[in-house]
Amino acid sequence: MRTPRDRGVPGAGGTSTINDVARLAGVSIKTVSRVMNNEPNVRPETRDKVQEAATLLHYRPNLLARSLAGARSFLIGLFYDNPNAAYITDMQRGVITRAREQGYHLLIEPQDSHAPDLVSKISSLLATIRLDGVILTPPLCDMAVVLHAIEAAGVPYVRVSPFLNPGRSPCVRMDETQAAYEMTRHLIAMGHKDIGFIRGHPEHGGSHQRYEGFVRALRESQIEPRPEWVKQGYFSYESGVEAGRALFAEKTRPTAVFSSNDYMAFGVMASAQQVGIRIPEDVSITGFDDVPGAMLVWPHVTTIRQPVEALAYAAADILLTRQEGEEGECAPQAPDRLLPFALIERQSVRKA
Repeated sequence: MRTPRDRGVPGAGGTSTINDVARLAGVSIKTVSRVMNNEPNVRPETRDKVQEAATLLHYRPNLLARSLAGARSFLIGLFYDNPNAAYITDMQRGVITRAREQGYHLLIEPQDSHAPDLVSKISSLLATIRLDGVILTPPLCDMAVVLHAIEAAGVPYVRVSPFLNPGRSPCVRMDETQAAYEMTRHLIAMGHKDIGFIRGHPEHGGSHQRYEGFVRALRESQIEPRPEWVKQGYFSYESGVEAGRALFAEKTRPTAVFSSNDYMAFGVMASAQQVGIRIPEDVSITGFDDVPGAMLVWPHVTTIRQPVEALAYAAADILLTRQEGEEGECAPQAPDRLLPFALIERQSVRKA
């Protein structure tokens, strides 16, 4: 097969331009631009010719040029304040996967939700960098001042797992209350009636939803939660250790402990082992999220698998699907998306 250089194709010997692709495909520059931007209303055969020409010429659209040529920047932002490294890694992976399908790039912006200049920083960022959309994770997604700043800038946004004002914007989530309910029912089905609970960070809405599911499952089985067996955690390993020490120092101990995330479950396991409490022979321990570490500790942790990467992909999909509409068109709000979870049974639980 003859190469573009053999055919004397302009641009084949150096850096190719959009003009070279248009000439080789026999179409207009505007058509090439529409294909490169994944815009609708291009005939399949025309799209195929343009993509073949771009491949032959090794053409890659220039992000700055694309941005200057239209109303889009081809950038979406991910704003987060979360110490869970596995959560953030999965969130980034999901957004990037969907963004690349559409020719977009991701701007990652960690934030401090307690910083006094949080709002001014976000407002300044949005004024400086033109983003086509923003994805917010807890707790930022539930902060009214953050939402107002983004709305004032006129930037579309999608929230991941919001707790407050669910109808304010499109959102993606899993049913955290139901997930915690099913985990508690699992422990009850294994014969456990004396169940402790480690609450998550109070500023995260999911913490309250998980505790709600826990309490509902207990009460449906005529079991009242015991306040001395409910300890406050902060979604960190250290807070799990501290909560576990307090729990195991009680005169009577539960036969099972449900931690609101896996990192706290690891901490509870460490505190149990420090005082000679065996897992699962003396106490069963469960977590929530299914981070990679759940398979690295022993015993492996029974947990709820939260579809973080899929949530991120769905959030990016909502933003990018909105961008597919014609420029200037007022797009209706996308429906919320509810994704499934899974209860993963491992070796940290045994029958009471």
